Amino acid sequence: QVQLVESGGGLVQAGGSLRLSCAASGSRFSINAMGWFRQAPGKAREFVAAIRWSDGSTTTYADSAKGRFTISRDNAKNTVYLQMDSLKAEDTAVYYCALDLRPYLGFLRLTDHEYDYWGQGTQVTVSS
Repeated sequence: QVQLVESGGGLVQAGGSLRLSCAASGSRFSINAMGWFRQAPGKAREFVAAIRWSDGSTTTYADSAKGRFTISRDNAKNTVYLQMDSLKAEDTAVYYCALDLRPYLGFLRLTDHEYDYWGQGTQVTVSS
């Protein structure tokens, strides 16, 4: 079994920043990638960003996150981060980290059903 524990959510004013963390632990596993998703009230869960674990430099972002959010990872700590800058009210959501154990096929996965494990979520609220 794998456990993902998120932290770093909270209340911030528009234009501010937050850094989310997600630590993976549990049975021996080989991470292909980790991703961040979010779900706003009344909306479907949507992809935010993903990072390939082996190189830490292959990343992809949703259009809404490009230029404002940065995903990174600490291999030694099995932890993925999401630095969120220039936050907007529309970024308000529960943010989930997810772990992809499937082999890398030349692209990072963007849909939630392709990820194998999920964290419990952390609330991010941006006040306007």
